[in-house]
Amino acid sequence: MPEPSNEPPNDSPAERSADAVAAARRSGSGPRAVLADLRAVDGALYAAVAATPTPALDRGLRRLSHAADHSKISFTVAAGLALAGGRRARTAALVGVGAIAVASASANLLGKRLVRRRRPDREAARVTVARHVPMPSSASFPSGHTASAVAFATAVGVVLPPASVPLSLLAWAVGYSRVHTGVHYPGDVAGGALLGVASAGVSLAGARAWARRAEIH
Repeated sequence: MPEPSNEPPNDSPAERSADAVAAARRSGSGPRAVLADLRAVDGALYAAVAATPTPALDRGLRRLSHAADHSKISFTVAAGLALAGGRRARTAALVGVGAIAVASASANLLGKRLVRRRRPDREAARVTVARHVPMPSSASFPSGHTASAVAFATAVGVVLPPASVPLSLLAWAVGYSRVHTGVHYPGDVAGGALLGVASAGVSLAGARAWARRAEIH
């Protein structure tokens, strides 16, 4: 008679979502039930994206996701602002880079270590290989790519309003690309976006404090 396996079942995200809903119903109401429902919705959204054929988008979103590694896109924009713009553009570049630093540190040194959410199983979800980017070894929540992109867009947009819309659209495209390529759940992206906004606020507050100190001296 075969011995029972200790390995967890290789369920798809949709099946795990259904299990989470069942667990929530058994546990009744309360914070744990709400959290289970949110996880179920999160898994269902991930599964829906994975199951939707989008051959015209796959290559572009895969390249965008890869280009956003280590905030390469944002740093390139910051360099362009610093070199080609005036004083206001240089200030925007500075606070944008500061926001990236805060977001990256908060996501990687704090958020991921506290939550320790496992990455999605994109093979079980049958995410097409045409979308694949390397699966990171770090925890899934929050999305560091999204946190940094949103932080940069928000901080730069406050100082340089004309840049707000294009940078915000780019940031959200980066966030979606992480779900599309199968390396994050939508909830990871939402958490990263909130962290990005908060990080931009920290960078902007620091810049204002430095400016006031400079005026005094």
